[in-house]
Amino acid sequence: MQAGPRVAVRIFVGGVRPLAASGKLSGIYKLPLAGPVQLGPEGFYGDVQADRRVHGGPDKAVQVYPLRHHGALERQFPQLAGRLGPGAIGENLSCEGLDESGVRVGDVWRLGEALLQVCQPRNPCWKIDEKLDFPGVAAAIAQSRRNGWYCRVLRTGRVTPGDALELVEPGEAAFRLDAMLELLQSEAAEPEALQRLARAPGMARNWARKIEQRIAWLREQGKAGA
Repeated sequence: MQAGPRVAVRIFVGGVRPLAASGKLSGIYKLPLAGPVQLGPEGFYGDVQADRRVHGGPDKAVQVYPLRHHGALERQFPQLAGRLGPGAIGENLSCEGLDESGVRVGDVWRLGEALLQVCQPRNPCWKIDEKLDFPGVAAAIAQSRRNGWYCRVLRTGRVTPGDALELVEPGEAAFRLDAMLELLQSEAAEPEALQRLARAPGMARNWARKIEQRIAWLREQGKAGA
């Protein structure tokens, strides 16, 4: 297969430490990868999540966030100037020149020896606000659909700082992530479109369930297809 686009990334990993205000443990604090590391089925060696009920696992093995979104957030929240940037909101990969408009569920990307598959958007967590000591950032991320996304690991392997993401198999049957998020927020979404979305190859099971719940809610409200 012909090589696809290559995307520069910075890689971040981190352990668990308490948040300053609440003292609750979190894995949101990340540091740049200092040397080669193994990427396993549940993420990078040395990268830890505190609350495994909602973070981590095979379908949240690697979190990706576009670098350009940090600049957009700083423009929206000037008070955060200098406090945002690669790795600031808990991402493992900060990518340049790529965002939700160029990514589909099912896309397969190579990183070093490993293969990653895009499988769901990220739901911004309240811990972003507490880490930055500034309320409203997580809500702004969701409202603007600058969510970022998660990947599962299809093939484990060694990853080294400086490795780039390379698209090897596009998820052509799926929605782009920006279109997916827009559809999910619409109160006039067609159930058939949402069902196609839920069944997209590579879609994480928890997101497929969320989409089915959205279909049921829209029907209950009499809004589906309105």
